[in-house]
Amino acid sequence: MVTAGAGKVALITGASSGFGLHISLELAKAGYDVAAGLRRPETAAELLARAEQADVAKRIHVFQLDICIEEQVKAAALELEQRYGRLDVLVNNAGEAVGGMVEEVPLSGWRKQMETNFFGTVSVTQHMLPLLRRTGKSKIILMSSVVGFPGYGPYASSKFALEGFGESLSMEVMPFGIDVVLIQPGAYGTPIWNKSFGELTVKEGSPYSGLLKGVLDYSERTARGSGDPQEVARLVAKIASMAKPRFRYMLPRGTRATAWIKGVLPDRLFQRIIYRMLGRR
Repeated sequence: MVTAGAGKVALITGASSGFGLHISLELAKAGYDVAAGLRRPETAAELLARAEQADVAKRIHVFQLDICIEEQVKAAALELEQRYGRLDVLVNNAGEAVGGMVEEVPLSGWRKQMETNFFGTVSVTQHMLPLLRRTGKSKIILMSSVVGFPGYGPYASSKFALEGFGESLSMEVMPFGIDVVLIQPGAYGTPIWNKSFGELTVKEGSPYSGLLKGVLDYSERTARGSGDPQEVARLVAKIASMAKPRFRYMLPRGTRATAWIKGVLPDRLFQRIIYRMLGRR
C-alpha cells in the first residue's frame, strides 16, 4: 500500500513531547521521513521508544535543534538538504508558555517568551524556505492560539504575533505553491502548561492574588478534562496530505464554540463572561 507521505520529508520542531511527539509519530505512520528537532537530543527516549512500538523508527531522524540558536537552525537546514534534498512539510511546534499577570511578569520573561514562540519560529521558517520552495507543493504549519486570557498574556501575545506572521507569509509564498496553515488548539494535556503554570504561585500582597488563584484553579480543571493531543496530530497529518487546506483550523469542538461566541458577542460582554468563569464578580 502506498502511503500519503511516501518519498516526502517533514520537519517538526519541539518533537520530544506533547504535540511535537505525537505529530512526529503520526507523520511517520503516514510514510513521511520525519526530521524530529529537539532542543536536547537526550530527551528523545520516549519518541524513539514509541516509534519502535509503531514500527516507524526507521523513518524518524532525531537531531539537535534549539530554534533560538540560529547556528543550529542553519545547520539543520544544511543537514536536511544533504540527507534528503527536499522538505515537504514544516511544523513549527516548538514553544513554551510564560504565565503570570502582565504587571508582574518581568520584562525578561516577556522577551524569553517572544524569543522562543515568535523569533525562533521566524528563524526556522526563513532557513527552511529554500528547501520548501524546491518541492513545488509544500506546507508550513504554525501552532497558534485562540483568545487572550488573564494570566496568559505573554503566551497569547506571542501566538497573536504568529497570526500576523502567518497571514503575511501565506500571501508571500503562495506563488511558490506553499500553503501556510494556522492551527489553533484549545486545551490539551501537554507538558507545556505543567512547566509554566505549575511554577506559578499566588504572591502575598499582590493586587491580582484573587484573580490569579481563579486562573490557576481554572487551568488545573481544564488540564484534567483536556483533549487528547493525538487529535491535533491526526489533523496535522490530514492537512499534510490535502491538496488545498484551509488557512485556519480550530479544535477541539469547545474551542470552535468559544471562538464563535467571541465573534458574535460584544467584547466587553465576552470579557465579563470569562471573568465570571474564574469565580470573579
